[in-house]
This record gives sequence, structure tokens and C-alpha cells, in this order.
Amino acid sequence: MPRLLICLAFVLFIVPGPVDAGRRDVVESVNHRDDAIWEIARRIWEFAEPGYQETQSAALLAESLEQSGFRIQTGVAGIPTAFTATFGSGKPVIGILGEYDALPGLSQDAVSSHQPREGHNYGHGCGHHLFGAASASAAIAIAEQIKAGELSGTIRFYGCPAEEGGSGKVFMAQAGAFEDCDAILHWHPSHENSAGDRSSLARMAVKFRFHGSAAHAAGAPERGRSALDAVELTNFAAQLLREHTPDFTRIHHVITAGGRAPNVVPDYAEVYYYIRHPDGDVMRNLYERLLLCAKAGALATETRLEIRFEGGIREILPNNALSQITFQNLREQLDLKYTDEETQFALRIQESLDKRPTLDQIAKIEDRSGEVGKGSTDVGDVSWLVPTTGFTTACWVPGTSAHSWQAVAAGGMSIGRKGMNLAARVLAVSAWDLMTKPAVLQEAKAELDRRLGERKYQSLMLEGQKPPLDYRNASR
Repeated sequence: MPRLLICLAFVLFIVPGPVDAGRRDVVESVNHRDDAIWEIARRIWEFAEPGYQETQSAALLAESLEQSGFRIQTGVAGIPTAFTATFGSGKPVIGILGEYDALPGLSQDAVSSHQPREGHNYGHGCGHHLFGAASASAAIAIAEQIKAGELSGTIRFYGCPAEEGGSGKVFMAQAGAFEDCDAILHWHPSHENSAGDRSSLARMAVKFRFHGSAAHAAGAPERGRSALDAVELTNFAAQLLREHTPDFTRIHHVITAGGRAPNVVPDYAEVYYYIRHPDGDVMRNLYERLLLCAKAGALATETRLEIRFEGGIREILPNNALSQITFQNLREQLDLKYTDEETQFALRIQESLDKRPTLDQIAKIEDRSGEVGKGSTDVGDVSWLVPTTGFTTACWVPGTSAHSWQAVAAGGMSIGRKGMNLAARVLAVSAWDLMTKPAVLQEAKAELDRRLGERKYQSLMLEGQKPPLDYRNASR
């Protein structure tokens, strides 16, 4: 072959085509706004607002998307802090989920030792400040390509409140917010990078509130009916119940109100329960058995039981067709490295951990295909309606558990920022792929239909249930 033809063939081989150029453009778009998105994430980290009360966080994200040309719909499903941001028109419709609620009792500064922030109770121990910001950045990158005429279709960001126990996405699903979507992408901060068609545990949440009679605990104990005793009997019955539940059942609780003085018989007490299982249909029976424990506690103590069902969420239906896309893109975009300063921060954090993986774990990807995660998420309900996939990126020091002060600390500094940027890039190129590969969307929809079979989506909520906007309160 003449040398000129060889050179031409070589050039044709190495010069990226239009698709490669488009994917490169969305990555550059994410990187270009990294400073601005980190500022948003950091402000949400500082707000650290409870579920259904994320007023500042939701407004900040909605404002940034509106400034980028998105059409904003607020008050979705009657929830003040739920919103959608839509850009473009027509098919396909690709949704990207974002969250922004914080957790109680996890106030922490962005330092490598346990140091709560003065005047704060909540903290982002699950990294939802990074979640919302990265997802917004990816959505904006895709919107720019639609505006430029490089893509056709619709990109939609979902502002999802109260994932931590409030089940916000379930109410959004019931309101029809996801009806026109062809695929949903999500991600989550973690101590590792992972992807795959992973499932999760279904979960129900309930508060048992007991009302008794106050009395002097020494002077007239016979006149008292202790609400705290009712809580303790409920908890003991639930402990015995554990022996007689199916494998993989999880039952855990916290006493949110139990009296204020030992010499006063408590006339009010509250215990907050989660119960989980890989199968939401099995969950229904488990929940009914847990109710019997609470009713027994009330009967034995002559107190009145008030049941506050806080909601139920389904297990995730995996989607291999979509997870292959995100796994490939995570592998392609993965470039995490720690600076010397970050390494020293990480090593100091690890001194407080029981498990201390090597720091080079941030350069690896774990394939979680076929696994059932031990956590629960209201993404599960979405996945029963729309083909859905997600992944994790390393935003915390390797070995860090979610819902810990160590996660809050790393999420407030550059380690969290790097993982957030990686997630935004993976989301952006994955959305690009889905908008340019209709065959993948068809395959994903067919897979969802196969997994559902004869089943239809059925929420674990009570009929007519409203969002528990005050679920973080333990007051009467």
C-alpha cells in the first residue's frame, strides 16, 4: 500500500468521529463548571438540612438549573422541596436523580478528627450534597448539547427530597413524575467505585407512639402507666421476633422520646423502627408481625398506641442493559488520585476506622452485578416503573462507612469533590450514550418487562398516604 494511503488510513483510524467528539464535549463541560458545582455542593453541605425541610438546598439547585435554561416545576407530589428541571423536548426522555437531605446527629467539620460543627446537629453522612450537585452538572452538560443541536430529546433532573427514611421518590412516582421517562440514571457517594446490576433491600418505616399516665415514680407509682415501659416491651418482643423471620431480614430501631426525668412516670414515648427484606412482598407480612409487638407492649402497660406509618420503599429491580453502559463509562472515566495532602488526611481518618483498605482502592472498580445491597433506597420504586441503573464513586476515604462523621468530613473537602466530578462525568457520558443508542433503550425496556413478568408495581405505602413532611420530629 502506498505510504500516502497508509497515512490516510492511520488518520482516519485515530481521529474521533462525531459520537466521540460529543462525549468529549460533555466531559469538558462538566470539568469547566467544576468550581461552580463544588461551590453548590459545599453550600448544601453547610446547610445540612433534614428530609422534607431542604428549602435552601432545593432552591439552590433549582436556581442553577433554571439559569442554564431548564424549565422548573416545583412542589412535585405536593412536596415543597421536590422539583423537576427539564430541558429539550420529545423522545428519548432521560432522567437523572439528585438528592440533598442530611442526617441527624452527624454534625462534623471537614477535618480528619471528630469535631462537630458548633450549632449544627445534621450532617451529610451519606454524601447527598455531592449527589445532587453532580447530577445537576451532568444534566446541564447534556442540555448544552441539545441546545447546540448535537442531541435530540429531553434531559430531566429530578430534585428528590427525604431519601433518608422519608421515601420522597415514592410519592413522586405516585404523582406520575416518571411516566414519560425512557431511562433513569443515579449514583451514590461511597468509599469505592462500583457498578453493576445490583439490587437492594425493601424497607418499611414506622413510629410507635405510646400515651400513658404521668405520676410520681416514688410517691405514687401505682397511678402511673409508663409509655416508656411500653416502648421497652415492644423492643423486647421485636428482639424475640428476629429468631423467627426469613433470612436476610433486618430490624432496627431508635428510641426518639422516652421521658425527661427518672422520678416522673413517662406519659409519652416514641420508638422509630425500620424493617427490611430483599422482597417487598415478604416485607408486608413482616411489618404486620412487628405491629403485634407494639400492640402487645400497649396491652401489657395499659397505654394507648398510636401508629405513625412513615412509608415503605421497594427493592431495586436491576437492569443489566443499562448497567453495562455505566460500568463501561466508569471504567473509562476513572482517574482518581490523592495528592500528598489528601493522602495524609486519608491516613488520619483511617486511624479511626476498624477496616483500613489500601488507599489505591480509589483507582479500582468493583463489579457488583448480581448482588443484593444491604441498604435501602426509594430509587427502588422508580426502578419498577422505568429502566434504572446506578453506580458509586469514591468520595470518602477507603474503609469509611456511610452515615458516619468520617463520611461527612471527607465529603466536605477535596476527596469528596474529586469523587463528585467523576460521577458527573460518568452520568453525562452515560446520558449521551442512551440518547444516541435507541437500541439500548429498547433492550432496557424489554429487560424490565421480563423482570416484572406478571407482576405490576405496587407501592408499600398505605392507601392515600401523604408525604410525612414532619417525620424528623418526635413531638406529639
